[in-house]
Amino acid sequence: MLRTPVGERRLDILEWLKDPAAHFPPQRHGDPAEDGVTARAVAAKLGVSRRVADTHLGLLTRIGLLRTRRIGHRTYYRRDEVRIAEVARMFEKGW
Repeated sequence: MLRTPVGERRLDILEWLKDPAAHFPPQRHGDPAEDGVTARAVAAKLGVSRRVADTHLGLLTRIGLLRTRRIGHRTYYRRDEVRIAEVARMFEKGW
């Protein structure tokens, strides 16, 4: 189950990242809308360890639904809207 691309927690993450300012507290570095949010912020929102959040974020990144940006020593995650639209079109076509 942990390796499947679709899961309730992963869908929650994707939904929250549509409007990160509404779902995550302000960050010291980086703009949530432009740069994304950290794994620590996602872990706190999910109520899980950072390692579990890293697993979810890593999978979503590997399949192309999230993009990463390094600021200092932190990695920030944000949605890849173009890729998400491509995947949605594939499913609409009956893929």
